Amino acid sequence: MKIPMDARTSDRGLQPGLTASLDAMRRALDARSVTLHPRDAGTVVRVGQGIAMVRGLPSLRSEELVEFADGTLGIALDLRPDAIGVILLGGDTRLLAGGKVRATGRIADVPVGERLLGRVIDATGKALDDGEPLHELQRWPIERSAPTIIDRAPVSVPLATGHKAIDALLPIGRGQRELIIGDRQTGKTSIAVDAMLNQRDSGVVCIYCAIGQRATAVARVIQTLRSNHAMANSIVVVASGEDPPGLQYITPYAATTIAEWFMQRGQDVLLVYDDLTRHARAYRELSLLLRRPPGREAFPGDIFYVHSRLLERAAQLGPQRGGGSLTALPIVETQAQNLSAYIPTNLVSITDGQVLLSPELRNKGLLPAIDLGRSVSRVGSRAQLPCLREVAADLRIAHAQFEELESFSRFGTRLDEATRNAIERGRRVREVLRQNEHEPMTASEQAAVLLAVNKGLFDRLELPDIADAERAIRQALKRSLSELAMQLESGAKLDEDSRTSLLGVMREAIEHAFPTPHTEAGR
Repeated sequence: MKIPMDARTSDRGLQPGLTASLDAMRRALDARSVTLHPRDAGTVVRVGQGIAMVRGLPSLRSEELVEFADGTLGIALDLRPDAIGVILLGGDTRLLAGGKVRATGRIADVPVGERLLGRVIDATGKALDDGEPLHELQRWPIERSAPTIIDRAPVSVPLATGHKAIDALLPIGRGQRELIIGDRQTGKTSIAVDAMLNQRDSGVVCIYCAIGQRATAVARVIQTLRSNHAMANSIVVVASGEDPPGLQYITPYAATTIAEWFMQRGQDVLLVYDDLTRHARAYRELSLLLRRPPGREAFPGDIFYVHSRLLERAAQLGPQRGGGSLTALPIVETQAQNLSAYIPTNLVSITDGQVLLSPELRNKGLLPAIDLGRSVSRVGSRAQLPCLREVAADLRIAHAQFEELESFSRFGTRLDEATRNAIERGRRVREVLRQNEHEPMTASEQAAVLLAVNKGLFDRLELPDIADAERAIRQALKRSLSELAMQLESGAKLDEDSRTSLLGVMREAIEHAFPTPHTEAGR
């Protein structure tokens, strides 16, 4: 900025000190330069129910963040010639038609890093707990390409959930996508949270992604993690049912990006999506508000792609990529066990197996209420410890035979002794597969208990006594065979000598706990 000459000559006769001050001011103004930064600006045409239609912004990119006059953020989802459809990440009560909106130049992103461990955040990186803000962390886009086939390795390392029924009969490997499916109030979240609790000492980072859940339900999960000392290696990403549908839509993608940061550093991650049914409903709501054509059950035509591109990011990376893994446990809710509904069918076809929970089993008190006949893991025994693999085959056969014989015996048919023995053994197998909530078991404890039921050590016990017998076996294993337990959990096989010593210790423990044989009369 130049000072006019007449202003320069008008200070003649002033005091020398004042003249020097004016000269310093002139030099500062001459050195000052003003740079203009052009920004795209637009105008709100219509707003309401979590979306806004905007005109202008000719250089806007898909999934770019935009900022409204009141500071509310949105994501450009629909780029049309006449208007731009924006999903809002905040409330719309203060937005009005005619208001200004500007492009930020940023693709929707989320903070990543180790400082997120133990924190509760939303999909934008806003802290929802009492911790410090996370502004200075590195940010990654929420939408990222899935690893290529060349970058992946076979799924072969087990991810222990602590559940006997899952680890023995439905093994899950690191990098797998195992669907948890069932009606409401059948224990889907409990199984996923138990799997997170079982990773406390395994080095696996756990991320719980709550989508459209009640605030009380999310608070209960957080309290469970904290009370069981599992929050230190966990991250909770929340979009409650009161949040805008746009925030619910991007939450699983943001949680996956956070998980990928750890996976790229060679770490193993367990990610729980609770649940994708509400995520699909949020996307349907946004699509209908944006006037997209509806399809089956009013869902948009790309709903399959919405979930497939999300779950394809779960993988076991090869050694050339660091060897990290991302294991996904998506949860989906059914109505009246209707597995042929649109969203459950899509997710069953995308994932590598499903754990089906039955309300009938829950009503009978058989918890966890896993329907083993209709549940499957497509990875199978390739991702299973040898000690569990050796006992699982006999267990599966005994359970399948029991289910057939039990339904047959309801007709009142006279049964021979072999059939009665098979039914009694099957009842004990079913009783052994029971497990209390938030009480995960180690692989060695599972193998010992399942070997005991396969070898008939529980045959003389009444069904209510089996839980006490299990506890006696677990205590004896820790007390007398701790070295063998460590070997089994590190991948050693259950050879003949180990089997003999294990059976001897278990027989002694049961005899000590139940010195007087129980009679089977009257059963």
